[in-house]
Amino acid sequence: MSRLLLHCSVISLIILCAPNSHAHEGPHPHVHSKSHGHDDAGKFFTTRKSSRVLPLAKEEDVFHFVVYGDRTGGVPAGLKVLEQAVIDTNLLDPDLVMTVGDLIQGYNDAPLWMEQMAEYKEIMDRLKMQWFPVAGNHDVYWRGEGKAPQGQHETNYEKHFGPLWYTFQHKNAGFVVLYSDEGDSATNEKGFNEGRLQKMSPEQLDFLRQSLEKHKDLEHVFLFLHHPRWIGAGYTDGNWDEVHGILKSAGNVSAVFAGHIHHMRFDGPKDGIAYYTLATTGGHLSADIPEAGYLHHLNVVTVRKESVTVAALPVGSVIDPTEFTPEFLADVDKARKIRPVEVDNNLMLQIDGSASGELTFSLTNTSAQPIEATASLDPVNRDWTTTLDHQHVTIEAGKTLQLSFGLQRKADLQAELTNPRILMDLHYVGQSTRINLPPTSTPISMKLAAVPADYFSGSENRCLNVVDERSAVRVDSSELKLPNGPFTLEAWVNPVQAAGHRGLIAKTQQSEFAFFMDEGVPQFDVNLKGKYYSAKATDVLPVNQWSHLAGVYDGSEVKLYINGALAGSKKATGKRTTNKLPLFIGADPDTQGQATRPFLGKIDEVRVSKKAIYTSDFKAERRLAAGTDTVLMLHLDRQFGPFVLDQSTSAAKGTLGVNAKLVPVR
Repeated sequence: MSRLLLHCSVISLIILCAPNSHAHEGPHPHVHSKSHGHDDAGKFFTTRKSSRVLPLAKEEDVFHFVVYGDRTGGVPAGLKVLEQAVIDTNLLDPDLVMTVGDLIQGYNDAPLWMEQMAEYKEIMDRLKMQWFPVAGNHDVYWRGEGKAPQGQHETNYEKHFGPLWYTFQHKNAGFVVLYSDEGDSATNEKGFNEGRLQKMSPEQLDFLRQSLEKHKDLEHVFLFLHHPRWIGAGYTDGNWDEVHGILKSAGNVSAVFAGHIHHMRFDGPKDGIAYYTLATTGGHLSADIPEAGYLHHLNVVTVRKESVTVAALPVGSVIDPTEFTPEFLADVDKARKIRPVEVDNNLMLQIDGSASGELTFSLTNTSAQPIEATASLDPVNRDWTTTLDHQHVTIEAGKTLQLSFGLQRKADLQAELTNPRILMDLHYVGQSTRINLPPTSTPISMKLAAVPADYFSGSENRCLNVVDERSAVRVDSSELKLPNGPFTLEAWVNPVQAAGHRGLIAKTQQSEFAFFMDEGVPQFDVNLKGKYYSAKATDVLPVNQWSHLAGVYDGSEVKLYINGALAGSKKATGKRTTNKLPLFIGADPDTQGQATRPFLGKIDEVRVSKKAIYTSDFKAERRLAAGTDTVLMLHLDRQFGPFVLDQSTSAAKGTLGVNAKLVPVR
């Protein structure tokens, strides 16, 4: 896949130049007229009765070309960037590709130079369109043993790449390539830090004048060279002012492109000429700051009669839509579902807040490609220490790996007691792509050594305030000891708004049971033998007001009671379809056991019983009690660290979401 091999922070620079407008000293917007003189009514068709004819797109000659930045300084990584740039360019399908020099690492003698030249050309020849070289210092400087040949590597360059300076016409535009490393032919010196070596020779200036005369009737002329001598900063003693004067006199030079400095820069327009300096297309970057122009990129140039538009695309950001096949999407979806699964866990939380334990988790890759994973303790767990320190692993397709580590917490109930969580950063490594998957944070289960003696005593009367999916309470499936057969789910609820399809209390996914609220109308769903049976109310549940909901399955019927009165029923029989997903109070679990579709409001007094408690209308008790048939009784009055505790004989616990708050009942 043609993306994300490298840095993919997407930035774009769009500069629009008006040729032959020498009084213009800044970029200007290119506004397309809505009326182009076409017979829009004759070309526009609809079967709808409408008097409005939409303006059609502008019809004119337009073409595109791409410019690559420096390639040197990153072997072999730079070649991989170049390979990705070629893939991107073939997807964009411009008319041609230009370069700005420093094509090969160079600075060597002939044998190694020849090897690097062949390597570069082999990659560039994968382009589906013609490409044109520009000579840079890396391409022509000799640093081999013995005396350098006259011109250093100029002869090798011209034999294998082409002339050091040349020009050609494409459509109604001229392309001129200059050579900015002539140096001193008398001494055979080359360098870009001395003014005497920075001048264009009279011979090359004469070539430039002849080229511009040859292109005088064209709409645009574009100039390419390696060193951006117009920027000063070491280029102050050259003769660029003379070069610019020649370009200005031509009247139709639209833009000049160069490289060398390995970061993006824009100068101008000056006298109607825009000056672009590219960063790199595989070259060494002195910083990784894409937003400041330090990145691997290519420039896409759009040429119209009256304007030139230049946009910079990070290498790897061009996407081939044909690769998003159902098979590929399904495989990525498998990778997204990878979660650490507990294999062994003896983590014990004491009532003084101390804890310690050893844990082993497994990671199974069910996708068809390798997954690179980094496991660490979630940063929200500042009160915990662990031996799991950003452990990096690669999980091959179809394989399972195990991670073992220790966890510890000091006895400190004054500090926030958090539920430890494993943070997983996952990367899907395809044959031609690398996808950064969303990170996951999975809670680690803990056993309680004991329930604090005063937990269920006192006068506190609180409830759960749900504001989003991260404020729901999670009860792991292993904590809910509900056998098959008749059962009752009940709670007090106080919604703050009625819109949407909301999960009040849910353990669903083509199975189990739930209270839902559909646009404010409550319903009780039970899945029996793979089919949902829903007892639905007819009226909207009042907002900002407490209501008691009770859902009953008695073996022959599913019933919903609101404030003790029967509000809906459905004939139903069969065994409950079970799952291993958590029960969420305040949300609905997705297929990966994460909270979704949150209820918005307050929830109190959640009770699950293994019998049909209500057979007819009843008076709802404001505070529910745990009985012999109760398998879960959460008063939600207080918490112990990240937990709310169950008063039934099950001694279960619910885990508060990171945004969960217990607030006074009002």
